[in-house]
Amino acid sequence: MDMGLTNKTALVTGSTKGIGKAIAIELAKEGVNVLINGRDYEEVERIVNEVKSDFPTTSPQNATGDIVDSHQREVLFQKYPNIDILVNNMGIYEIMNYEDVEDEVWEKYFRTNVLAANGLSKFYLPKMLNIEFGRIIFIASEEAVMPSGQMPQYCMTKSMLLSLSKSLSKLTTGKDVTVNTIMPGPTLSENVHQIIEDMYANKDMTFSEKEKAFMSENLPHSELQRFIRPTEIGRLTTFVCSPFSLAFKGSPLRMDGGLVPTIF
Repeated sequence: MDMGLTNKTALVTGSTKGIGKAIAIELAKEGVNVLINGRDYEEVERIVNEVKSDFPTTSPQNATGDIVDSHQREVLFQKYPNIDILVNNMGIYEIMNYEDVEDEVWEKYFRTNVLAANGLSKFYLPKMLNIEFGRIIFIASEEAVMPSGQMPQYCMTKSMLLSLSKSLSKLTTGKDVTVNTIMPGPTLSENVHQIIEDMYANKDMTFSEKEKAFMSENLPHSELQRFIRPTEIGRLTTFVCSPFSLAFKGSPLRMDGGLVPTIF
């Protein structure tokens, strides 16, 4: 299916690995010129070259920068003042006990997972409204609506993204501009893959068997009973970026493998 995205420009934050990289690749498949973002210039450049090699008709660009830093965001804005699509994917997470989360940690998570994405949205949304086309997507988590209690500082920020997305969407009335949130469930990123391998290092099992064992032991309520693949999230995100997705406005889109037990 042609998604109608050829020659659009998309900034995908945190796109050198995991979900962000998968989103960038799926967009590039549709002819999108992706701006690859990360803090390590050489790593970003490596992904840019990879995307260019795989999708030679597109023009991926290096958008290195720590977007948590407002000064580095300004440099990014000067270099790329106009985009069609913004995917706020970058974020941090860590399992922590509530009693161990100091104020400085709460503030760090707020700045990283919320304010950085808001800063980009605040700059690009008015431009999208002026040209009457644009897509902003926040990558949240099932933890936004079903906190596990294992990382309250993270869950708090992901819930905030749902509210922010809905608030910004109210500004797009009558325009071909959308603001939505995608909530992936447990996803097989590079880090998660290594964690699973390490957990069952002493077992004579294939990775598929390890994955099934982990899901059965730790996430028995998952209907999928495997980790979501980053590519699956990339494909959904690409559709939400397309002209065919205009009816999605301010929508929290769950892709949790049936883990969340509620209807809404």
